Amino acid sequence: MIKIDSEIRPLTLKLKIDHMWEVSGQKILSLAAGETPGTPTPVFTIQGQYTARGWTEWTQGFVYGSAILQYDALGDEAFLELGRDRTSLRMAPHVTHTGVHDHGFNNVSTYGNLWRLLRERRIPANDRERDFYELALKCSGAVQANRWTHTNDGEGFIHSFTGPHSLFADTIRSLRVLAIAHQLGHFLMGEQDEKISLLRRLVEHARATAKWAVYYGGGRDSYDLRGRVAHESIFNVNDGSYRCPNSQQGYSPFTTWTRGLAWVMLGFAEQLEFFTTLSETESDAVGGRESIESMMLSAAQATCDYYIDQTPADGIPYWDTGAPGLKSMGNYLDRPADPFNDFEPVDSSAAAIAAQGLLRLGNYLTKRGQFIDAERYWQAGLTTFKTLLNEPYLCADPNHQGLLLHSVYHRPNGWDYIPHNRRVPCGESSMWGDYHLREAALYLKRIYEEKPYLTFFAPKP
Repeated sequence: MIKIDSEIRPLTLKLKIDHMWEVSGQKILSLAAGETPGTPTPVFTIQGQYTARGWTEWTQGFVYGSAILQYDALGDEAFLELGRDRTSLRMAPHVTHTGVHDHGFNNVSTYGNLWRLLRERRIPANDRERDFYELALKCSGAVQANRWTHTNDGEGFIHSFTGPHSLFADTIRSLRVLAIAHQLGHFLMGEQDEKISLLRRLVEHARATAKWAVYYGGGRDSYDLRGRVAHESIFNVNDGSYRCPNSQQGYSPFTTWTRGLAWVMLGFAEQLEFFTTLSETESDAVGGRESIESMMLSAAQATCDYYIDQTPADGIPYWDTGAPGLKSMGNYLDRPADPFNDFEPVDSSAAAIAAQGLLRLGNYLTKRGQFIDAERYWQAGLTTFKTLLNEPYLCADPNHQGLLLHSVYHRPNGWDYIPHNRRVPCGESSMWGDYHLREAALYLKRIYEEKPYLTFFAPKP
């Protein structure tokens, strides 16, 4: 269980966050200098150098989005130009990519961050540039929403790249692009010119994720533990009925892959924040604010509670809470995680994502006056993030292209590098881990500098 430090404040992390941004800039420039147009996207490091791994091209937005976050944090125009130019030159195929569930990763990290900076007046107003970003986000939201499987309850979900039978827990964070597209007044045009609400599809996917990917301790199966998450939920596409849990990247369908858990934590927390901005008319059209927020809050709190309970004392989880080697590690939850152990790898990228989910849920509950729960989640997020800013996680080595060490991609497939004389993967980085460390750092920097609160959606200009 996380040993929550109740004394940490965002400002107490300032020097460590400043150091992280200093290190981060060098990593971004190193990666940009070695990029060759047309080559596969960097995914994770092997012996400190970023390499590609063909599965889906879901990490390119993190490459250029990292440069945009660097500019957002420090105001260095070189990083803005890098992120803006490469978004314009290379991200268009992702906008119309019909084969993946990753639009919220690729396109919100690039077009979305640039659009947000324009809305926040952090970059000079330019109508043509704004229109370009908004068109990309509208199209991306509609393309993502069109990847739709109908379920037998009259609703449906955005199916994963594996096919129409598959709901991935990860996809909860792709709902951001539907939210922005809806915010911009867009919708999906279907057969016979049917106007399909992107907000309705967002809500229906969120409801399917909350119902089938998240467990609540109600006896659904023999492994029903409140807050546990199934990476994949399988449906019969002939009649839309739910069949069973599954896992692509976790140990089993009945254990919890911690990065999938983290995506759900952050995804629901962000959507709760987004729904507070909607009018009653908008909310009522898709089921009503009270019903929707109750569903999202139940999922967010269950998963955040599970993360706190099932993660080692310092906030860094092992890659799966049911990984078989954990039984050989004794009381591993009562001490800090050990990335150099001989049994199971940790996943720092899950911690970077989860930390932001905990912080956002804490902030949301504070605004609702639920101060005891809010404090627990907020401080757990700060505790986790503080660990990531220190060795052995933050990488200051200029010869290593990664920023956040001890990230894991796909343990079952054996894709992660295992150093000589080691038995499990360690010492490497991933594009999503690096990006989300930067995103959480920017979130806290905005807090202690009393700047506008960071969201994927943006205030009206």
